[in-house]
Amino acid sequence: MPIAIASDHAGYDLKEQLKQAFTDIEWLDLGTHGSASVDYPDFGFAMGQAITEGKAQQGVVICGSGIGISIAANRFAAVRAALCTNSTMARLSRQHNDANVLALGSRIIGFEVARECVSAFLETPFEGGRHQRRIDRLSQANPSPA
Repeated sequence: MPIAIASDHAGYDLKEQLKQAFTDIEWLDLGTHGSASVDYPDFGFAMGQAITEGKAQQGVVICGSGIGISIAANRFAAVRAALCTNSTMARLSRQHNDANVLALGSRIIGFEVARECVSAFLETPFEGGRHQRRIDRLSQANPSPA
């Protein structure tokens, strides 16, 4: 199963660098395909659609801060996008939150940190156990306090 990857113009260079760094991964590139200005929601939505339709089980989204594109991707019920700025956050997003999309900010972190985040994200399994109950609550339409 490929790993989906998407970015806006601000994340384009980092997206391409990550694809080149992880040549053992089959990437499903959802765009953008250049540095011309585009709107990040389009690419967050493309990720959400790809996860929802089962074209990929995991993905990476990138914009300048990582915030906007993660909000867009999280509009889809099947997506649990986590904005991470270091490998510890990426590892914990998988281990405790079963995140299936890693969000990165190209203007916030450099390539080496981004590479470490992708490695940690892809190599870390979900722990389950007590964390599963919390993940299940995320799927509730109208959650109420416990």
